[in-house]
Amino acid sequence: MDDIDQKLIALLRADARTNVATLAVKLGVARGTITHRLRRLEDAQVIVGYTVKLRPEAVPDEIRAWMGVQVEGNQTREVIASLLGEPGAIALHDTNGRWDLWAELRASSTAELSRVLERVRLIKGIRHTETSILLKSYR
Repeated sequence: MDDIDQKLIALLRADARTNVATLAVKLGVARGTITHRLRRLEDAQVIVGYTVKLRPEAVPDEIRAWMGVQVEGNQTREVIASLLGEPGAIALHDTNGRWDLWAELRASSTAELSRVLERVRLIKGIRHTETSILLKSYR
């Protein structure tokens, strides 16, 4: 990836809906260049999708939580694979410090969150978890 690719990705991170013509003007290249670069970045799976970000309060009935996960021994890969298969886990982060992994959880109710936590507790290789429900976000 060169400087133009990096700038293109930065523009898309700021607004993934920016059209090709606007991207071309901002980067000082032809629209065809942008189209070609986007296709190349998508084919190489550098860009794997486009998404919409919602303010947390835009989905008021949704419960969000963070779960710290301590992994037993050298079972990190197995635990990651299991957590990636958990529908309630929308993001998983490998970290350092007290927790080996951080999982971002979403559920439509406390009952659903309880079911997610029960399923996670059954994953082989997890030593300990701690979950905090997100009450409010500031940004």
